Amino acid sequence: MYDELTEIDIQKMQEEIDYRASVLRPKLIEEVQTARGFGDLSENFEYKCAKRDKNRNESRIRYLQQMIRTAKIIRPDPADADRAGLFDTVVIVPAPTGAPQTIRIVTTLRQDALQGLVSKESPVARAVLGRRAGETVRVDLGEGRGYELTIKSIEKGADDASLDISGY
Repeated sequence: MYDELTEIDIQKMQEEIDYRASVLRPKLIEEVQTARGFGDLSENFEYKCAKRDKNRNESRIRYLQQMIRTAKIIRPDPADADRAGLFDTVVIVPAPTGAPQTIRIVTTLRQDALQGLVSKESPVARAVLGRRAGETVRVDLGEGRGYELTIKSIEKGADDASLDISGY
């Protein structure tokens, strides 16, 4: 399986790998060595914490490297100016609540629902992508469940480096 990512996603992941490998790794190794000197390792909480932090850093590096290796590079298609696409900001009105919500459709790596950044793989984004303002679409939640929402407006966006990549 692969993730569809943009060139900026790949660039941001590579920058994080470089930082973790060249800056964070030596610092964490030093912390492990320092904590090792505190005595009995079976009861050395500092050593256990330092090892955990070092292992998490190594795990994150491997995760990002795997994401880069298996990524499929996509480029947002700006061809249709009145249809919702990747990186666009869309105002939607879900029928159950009737309250307008603003979302921005992003790649999976940069999703953050609390900030209104919705993955293009999510049910809401799949329902909205390729649609026009004024359309009412059905959000499929699987197993015959779902709801309708109306697209109020679409503001065209572009891929930019200001959106952070998500952690674990």
